[in-house]
Amino acid sequence: MKSTLSPDRTELKERWEEFKVINPKTRIRDAAKQLNTSEAELVAIGIGETATLLDGDFRELIKEVGSLGHVMALTRNDHVVHERKGVYENVSFNNHVGLALGEDIDLRLFLGDWKFGFAVSENDRHSLQFFNSFGEAAHKIYLTEKSNKEAYDTLAAKYKAADQDVNLFISQKPEKAPEPETQPEVDVAAFQSEWLALKDTHDFFTLLRKYKLSRKQALRYAPEGYAYQITPSSMKPVFDAVSASGLPIMVFVSNPNCIQIHTGPISKIFVMGPWLNIMDPEFNLHLREDAIDEAWIVRKPTEDGIVTGIELIDKEGVMFNQFFGKRKPGIPELKEWPALLGSTVTRVV
Repeated sequence: MKSTLSPDRTELKERWEEFKVINPKTRIRDAAKQLNTSEAELVAIGIGETATLLDGDFRELIKEVGSLGHVMALTRNDHVVHERKGVYENVSFNNHVGLALGEDIDLRLFLGDWKFGFAVSENDRHSLQFFNSFGEAAHKIYLTEKSNKEAYDTLAAKYKAADQDVNLFISQKPEKAPEPETQPEVDVAAFQSEWLALKDTHDFFTLLRKYKLSRKQALRYAPEGYAYQITPSSMKPVFDAVSASGLPIMVFVSNPNCIQIHTGPISKIFVMGPWLNIMDPEFNLHLREDAIDEAWIVRKPTEDGIVTGIELIDKEGVMFNQFFGKRKPGIPELKEWPALLGSTVTRVV
């Protein structure tokens, strides 16, 4: 039996169908904003036709995704889309924090606000899609031509919610406070001393909290030589140089519910409108260059030596994309990586 839409959902469905006809290439996240709704609500319109509402412990569901075999993992935020193909392996959870530590699929999962899940089948594309309490996409898993469709059907049936005729309750997202125009007063010498004493890149977050600094503020207080601003237009030359060199890099994309990481070389680079794209067989990245308010080269000490990264920050002060040379704990960063950056980026004077 198909779900019966409430009057509001019926009206939204009509607007959504009309929108798709007029704007066939618009991504659903952007469409939701234009329709003044959430992406989760647009997906829920298809319950009983293209979507099945999921229920239960999403931690257990994610542990079973490996049974699907080769899939495409998708994590995004407002400014960048990260798509990585591979198999979900070595999945584990500590309460609501999870890891997927496969050779290809590398994730940090924060399930505390994974509110809604759907199995979606539309235009011969099958996926598992998860959303937070604001109706924003947390993480998506798409089948590929190599996937086990039977295992997908089994998983969707196992976690199918008993009640499919529901209206989603979407929380209102609070407005983010604007970045202050002036730097706060802190003990800069003490802050810089603690920066230079870092042993792990993850300790940087603790440092920011201790001194009550935003990322932009912290980078402006960095020790001499440990952070410098580059032009947003530097990203294309960096991608091109990495592609030409074959140097393996790490590409991090995050939202409040998931961090997704690609490790390896990149090859096919091109620009389409505001989007800077990596389009390789197993890894795609779509980066809106016009969303980069500030770009920084940042150096952090660790027990394995200096780790050099590119950090992209939007106008609200949110870091939404990071790039590193390939590394692991116990293994220093590739010396070719900072050398490549030094020869390709353009500093902001």
